[in-house]
Amino acid sequence: MDPAANRDAAFMAEAVAMARGTEQRTWPNPPVGALVVKDGKVVGRGRHEGPGQPHAEVVALAEAGPAARGATIYVTLEPCNHQGRTPPCAPALAAAGIRRV
Repeated sequence: MDPAANRDAAFMAEAVAMARGTEQRTWPNPPVGALVVKDGKVVGRGRHEGPGQPHAEVVALAEAGPAARGATIYVTLEPCNHQGRTPPCAPALAAAGIRRV
């Protein structure tokens, strides 16, 4: 595996680990973890804590702040693009300047 793929796999594994243990709180929603990574460094972490709570991506973006611009987000579920109890995540990622999902 090439070095970039190894880094992707490691960051994705960390996002999966963040989501573990939240299944009881998030049901009926899936457990989700997210990492915002810039220049090889984690600048934001988030996980979904329960129905009606901010999604993992939004929590990670808030922690990352301006460092999210040009960064990569690793997330264990595709970012939503619909309005439910919370606003959609896909437009928030675009507005924050996330370069890669």
